[in-house]
Formats: sequence, structure tokens, C-alpha cells
Amino acid sequence: MYIDTHTHLYHKQFDQDRNEMVRRALDAGVHKLFLPNIDITSVEALHTMCDEHPDTCFPMMGLHPCSVGEDPNRDLAEVERLLGTGRYWAVGEIGIDLHWDKTWIEQQKDVFRRQVRWAKDLALPVVIHCRESFEEVMAIVEEENNEHLTGVFHCFTGTEEEARRVIGLGGFKLGIGGVITYPKSGLAETMALVGAAHCVLETDSPYLAPVPYRGKRNESSYIPHIAEALAAAVGLPVKEVARITTANAEQLFEE
Repeated sequence: MYIDTHTHLYHKQFDQDRNEMVRRALDAGVHKLFLPNIDITSVEALHTMCDEHPDTCFPMMGLHPCSVGEDPNRDLAEVERLLGTGRYWAVGEIGIDLHWDKTWIEQQKDVFRRQVRWAKDLALPVVIHCRESFEEVMAIVEEENNEHLTGVFHCFTGTEEEARRVIGLGGFKLGIGGVITYPKSGLAETMALVGAAHCVLETDSPYLAPVPYRGKRNESSYIPHIAEALAAAVGLPVKEVARITTANAEQLFEE
């Protein structure tokens, strides 16, 4: 059995076959799907998806760094209010993204730190988006880290050194997705050195589909392809990788 720890199933790309896609995931052995929020505009679709599939889909709440602008306070206040309702399994998707635009980097840092502190107060894990911003993210996480801070570095694609820094925080996992199936990514080689003990599986669907679906819409039923690639990289049977990553996800989300 598998868990997809990061999937945007409420995305409009699934509007035509959302229920069928959930069924395909269940048929593939992916029995739990964790859905990160993006911003205020995605909340309604997120809630609808989880309400329709309460035994399979589990919501998170956060403000994505790409949705942080000059004045994010109104959106952030709504995220804080929603988190206070107690219906969410994590604070996410949060973090820093310097790939598309560095204009609001200071706002991104502030929003990230504030949401990390909320997570500690609420005893929830954080789901961290970290794109071209590893040092910036780590500086905040290391400053804020204590026994109450746990989480996952979503879509981890870093080096062995970066992986070991994340693991060294104590309460964090590496989110491994379709990139590990890409021959030129280097992620399989990194994971061969790091191992699977601190990993969870994710798709980030509809993005980053694994081989043999690369370039097409991703979905949660493709998790076994990611598990197979991780198993090959670390030299373990696929069933053992499934066991390890599912146990890690259950621990992370305290199921």
C-alpha cells in the first residue's frame, strides 16, 4: 500500500475524470492522498474534493510562495483563520520560490516563517516548497527548528549534502517524486547514497509525471513507478520501499 503525500487533485486538469482518477489510484494501491493548498482561490475546490472523498483525500492549508505578492496579509489572515478550524493535516504548501520571480523575496521569507510558527503552535507538519531557494529555506527552518517542528521537503531534487542537512533537522522527510525517474536528474544517484529511510512518496500531480508518462498529466496512480525507481536506486525490494515510505507518511501526518 502506498500514500501520495502531495497531489493537487482539485486542479482543473482533472475536471473531466476526477472520480475515475481517484479510483485508478486506489486500484494501484495508493490508498491515501494528501492535498496541499495553493492560495485563497484554491480553497473551495480543495474542500470539495476532500468532502467528496473523505476516506481517501486529506487537506492541508497554506499560502504557496508563488502566490505571495507585495502585501500578502489579507490572504495570510484567511489561511490562519482556516487553520484554526482544525480540519487540516499539515501547513502547506509553503516555502520560498526564486525560480520565477525574486521581486517579493522578503515577503516570501516573512510569510514562510509565520506559517512555520503556526505549524509549531498547532502541532502540524509543514510541507515545504523549495525551488532554487535551498539556503534561504534552510536558514529559516534551522532558526525555527525545535522538537515541535516536523515536515517534508516537497519535490526534493538536491544533493547528498542537502539531503543530509534535511535529515539532520530531526523531524523532516524527503519528498521523492517523478524526477527520480528522469535519467539526467541525478536524483537516483543521490538517493543511492542517502537511502530510503527518511523518504515519503509524492506525485505533485498534475505536474512532474514519472517515466513512462513524462510530459503528460501526472496522477496519483503513478506512485508505483516512483517507488520502483527509488527501490532500484537504493537497492531494496519495491515492497520494502512501500513499507518504509508509508510508515514515514503515517508518522509524519500522525495517522
